[in-house]
Amino acid sequence: MTPGGRLSAAIDILEILEAPDAPPADKVLADWARGNRYAGSKDRQAIATMVYGVLRRRGQIDWWLERTRGVDPGHPPAARDRLLVWLQLGEGWRLTDLEKACDGARFAPEPLRMREKRVAIELTSQRGFDFGCQPVAARANAPEWLAARFADIHGERADAEASAYLEEAPVDLRVNTLKADRAAAKAALAEEGLVAVETPYSPVGLRLAGRAPLSGTRAFKQGLVEPQDEGSQLAALLTDARPGQRVVDFCAGAGGKSLALAARMNNTGRLVACDTSENRLKRAAQRLKRAGVFIVERRPLTSERDKWVKRAASAKGGKGSLYDRVLIDAPCTGTGTWRRNPDQKWKTTEADLERLIEIQGQILDSAARLVAPGGRLVYVTCSWLAEENEARVAAFLAERPDFFAYPIADVWAETVAAQQGTAQDGGACPAPAGATSLRLSPGAQGVDGFFVAVMGRKLA
Repeated sequence: MTPGGRLSAAIDILEILEAPDAPPADKVLADWARGNRYAGSKDRQAIATMVYGVLRRRGQIDWWLERTRGVDPGHPPAARDRLLVWLQLGEGWRLTDLEKACDGARFAPEPLRMREKRVAIELTSQRGFDFGCQPVAARANAPEWLAARFADIHGERADAEASAYLEEAPVDLRVNTLKADRAAAKAALAEEGLVAVETPYSPVGLRLAGRAPLSGTRAFKQGLVEPQDEGSQLAALLTDARPGQRVVDFCAGAGGKSLALAARMNNTGRLVACDTSENRLKRAAQRLKRAGVFIVERRPLTSERDKWVKRAASAKGGKGSLYDRVLIDAPCTGTGTWRRNPDQKWKTTEADLERLIEIQGQILDSAARLVAPGGRLVYVTCSWLAEENEARVAAFLAERPDFFAYPIADVWAETVAAQQGTAQDGGACPAPAGATSLRLSPGAQGVDGFFVAVMGRKLA
């Protein structure tokens, strides 16, 4: 493809992503690739880089367009406007480069308009996207309502965290301890040219030195490793699932945490993977088989108040029908995954947040019924929003005096640290002293944004 053809494709994809109900960016890019098989791997990579570059820097791009009067007052920037600015500030293109690519030839964008030329000239001396007087929303590259919360949550670290969320997420793998240890998994990957290092916190994690076609490797096909962000690995470890226990993964999705829990249980006991999407649970079947996991029962639910929950929690079932551990990987805004899903931040609204808060409360209320006295309820989100995290847990504990919050450092010592041994440096619990929950972030720990709270059900 010509440079102009790549630009046109990127503009088309960005325009698709502007729709409120657009699929995620990775799916739109995959669909485009399937429909345009003439595009080579370098073409696809170049187009993806442009698309994700605009999505990640959209706040600052729009600020520069407004500052240089690059769009008409009262009109939002178009995909083409944003891409031209990104090429100049992100890739160092000059006006002559833009004119050469946008020449109106077949498959290329139409020639630059006078307004676009003027913007390019004004940006000639600018190096990069940052500028001292940019407001919080621009610096955070997020809508104003989210940017204000971002600044409140992260305080003096807000700019550092905002920068970290702009980076591409690394490829983390969880070693399947049912089949291998980290040394064996590293060796298997190395045989196929993949360099991996140990993750700093998760004792079962590996991080690839770069992106690679993992699905074709022997280590993946034989179930030695499974892609999973280190933060997600830690959430599963903090659940403290043990061999022989009865465990529920209440919002299992495609089974990533179920796989991790089964490994910690050494494939003994009972593990029920629940989800309201039967299709997601079906997709877990192949992953479970590859990992050699056979203790998982996949159970689709009609809602968080499915009749199965009521039956399992009923007095008729007795204490023996309840569960030692119940993990809730709650549906949330996904603000902690901005490195992977930068398009999501521009689609999420305050109305979405309010709806999700209500759902989270309902899920907590229902899933808590499954926890046996002395058992644990673990609440997890991939969000940094306090409304979905600390506020949700506080509201639940206020309504349920039969539950209490564990000091997260104690749980960390029992789980993560106990498995780490003394071989790792920097693996101490990253929560403040006395905290009853854990926050993880790309700027502080190099992982996706996660929240974990562990609550116990009193014996009496």
